Amino acid sequence: MYHYHKFFKNDMQMYLNIWTLFLAIAGFVLFTNSFGLSAYSKDAEKELSPGERFHHETSLTWRGVIGDIFRSKPKKPPQYKNYPDSKIIKLPKPAYHGITLEESIEKRRSVRNYSGKLLTLSQLSQLLYSAQGITGKLYDQPLRTAPSAGALYPIEVYVIVNSVEGLTCGIYHYAVLNHSLELVKSGDFRKEITAAGLEQEMLGDADVTFVLSAIFDRVRHKYGERGFRYVYMESGHISQNIYLQAVSLGLGSVSIGAFLDEEINKLIGIDGRTEAVIYLHAVGTL
Repeated sequence: MYHYHKFFKNDMQMYLNIWTLFLAIAGFVLFTNSFGLSAYSKDAEKELSPGERFHHETSLTWRGVIGDIFRSKPKKPPQYKNYPDSKIIKLPKPAYHGITLEESIEKRRSVRNYSGKLLTLSQLSQLLYSAQGITGKLYDQPLRTAPSAGALYPIEVYVIVNSVEGLTCGIYHYAVLNHSLELVKSGDFRKEITAAGLEQEMLGDADVTFVLSAIFDRVRHKYGERGFRYVYMESGHISQNIYLQAVSLGLGSVSIGAFLDEEINKLIGIDGRTEAVIYLHAVGTL
């Protein structure tokens, strides 16, 4: 009994010592930061544009890192989004092997003119797999084709289908776990997507337009406001995967960042706050 209490007392003392040391370091960092030089003066901060303010407010500092430990964050939302009552289309298993990666990189261009021929379901399957397909597991955590901060995967992929073999026109959601499509909305949305994309005609001419949306709290629950940056980085990784896979499949594609956010959010059926569209990518046959 004596030894038990002795060890327990020693463990508690060690824990308190570590915690005291941590608080001392945190206090020192906060103290030194308060006297450190800021990238912006108080007056300059008032004159920041919205873009500059976003960059400034999401910049990392030691004070911010320490403060984040004590700052409240949103709850983590579900890792996967599904439309349980929708029609489900199982996609063919991705098994395509094309040109080398080096050739795809060399040939990658933004292509805005398409032939109008039907995209095959196998081609769409391969594109979706390259964008967000599951490639393996680490500690029972499914990992995907594109890197993600903390393997949190905030991006959802929707597909506006204009002309794909075996698929009716409409808006579909990519169910990552089952490598399948969930029908969100039936119909021809060429006019709507083109208008929301500032009349960029390739959006209506393409066989499919990938719509990348983000559920921000999947990263904010861990990384706070810095998580917004990680979301935008990740969408770029995914778009590049689509580009390179399209080249390998002999297709043309182009990424699009200029669009009316509210209009696309409404078209997809999301609120624009907890989940919002951040990138488009059109793909068509040549």
